[in-house]
Amino acid sequence: MKFAHLADTHLGYRQFGLVEREKDFYEVFEKVIDRIIEEKVDFVIHSGDLFETARPSPNALLVFQKGLLKLKGAGIPMYAIAGNHDMVMRKGAIPPQVIFKRLGLKVISPINTNYTHGDIFIAGLPYYPSSQVKVLKSKLADLSKKAADYEKSILVLHQGIDKYFGHNYELEIGEIPDNFDYYAMGHIHNYVNDSFGRGRLVYPGSTEIWKTNEVKDYNENGKGFVLVDFSGQKIHTKRVKIDASREFISRSLEYDSLESGIAGIKELIQNFDKKPILNLQINNVESDTGMVYEMINEELSEFALMIRPKFNMADEPIGPDIENDATIGPEELITEQLKHYGCDELNQFGLDLYDFLSKDKIDESRDLVEQFFSEFYDKSKKYEKAPQEELEEVQETLDGVLK
Repeated sequence: MKFAHLADTHLGYRQFGLVEREKDFYEVFEKVIDRIIEEKVDFVIHSGDLFETARPSPNALLVFQKGLLKLKGAGIPMYAIAGNHDMVMRKGAIPPQVIFKRLGLKVISPINTNYTHGDIFIAGLPYYPSSQVKVLKSKLADLSKKAADYEKSILVLHQGIDKYFGHNYELEIGEIPDNFDYYAMGHIHNYVNDSFGRGRLVYPGSTEIWKTNEVKDYNENGKGFVLVDFSGQKIHTKRVKIDASREFISRSLEYDSLESGIAGIKELIQNFDKKPILNLQINNVESDTGMVYEMINEELSEFALMIRPKFNMADEPIGPDIENDATIGPEELITEQLKHYGCDELNQFGLDLYDFLSKDKIDESRDLVEQFFSEFYDKSKKYEKAPQEELEEVQETLDGVLK
């Protein structure tokens, strides 16, 4: 018996407000489905965050439907739970996965917590926030009792565990039942494959680069899914890597050798099949960063989908004299006005928004704003939740700087 385990596909995610990035997520998902069918697995487990939001776009729904029907045509059922992105956190809310039950999707939910596939017990729960951890632990105890009656069992969860997730976790490793053979996890976007219970605890990671801090793990472990073989006494896992749709290039350049650094990047990327995302750190900048940005943009924008620069000044002052310094450009204004919030992603949001607006990319700007503020308001796991008045102040700051 062999199955495929994937998670965190985030269909519909328009990273940086770019339609091209939304299409990248669809393309990778289609590649994953095709590869799963090639592997001739008996079933598939999806461990949550199938979609980017609880109200997916028609395109996201259609891409998943096509994939599900492909699997169905190959005689491969899919078992799935809802992740935090798939759910609206209110009583009685229904995740979008339910739409596809008539097409054969086997949804694992608080009402229908388990299935059997042959002699394998498959049980799980959708995402539970930390505020409901007592309920989560109680339900896990119930599933553990049911699993005791089966020789082989799988637990499917979309939760952060303290051992792997840092501070913002929902469960401690000791609170997870230890009598399952395979723990099909979702939520963490990096690849984790650890010994636990009677077998393996695995986070397959996201199928695409959802945040730029995932690039390091992608370079080391790739993106993709996991093949799990239950045929013998011992469980065997195999990482199946699927290339990301486009490259994320990160480079650190010195200001005094900027021209040669830019030339090197240009030579590297000019023949790429798809334009990459460039994350550039410019060190020891001795002039107006606006001029440096213009230089980078002029040389590289033709070959890059997006350029995300970060400037480190040679002699960093306490703060620029915004009223009297004529060399201060929009980038400095944005960074200076937002830096006291202590959030690098907020600073980068302001710079990305300016980049779009300066190129009259109005639709992309709207998408970026909607995406960022949705995350900032709703996802306390990602940011320390700011008071309402502080959020309003952030909005006013952006409005003032970008007028």
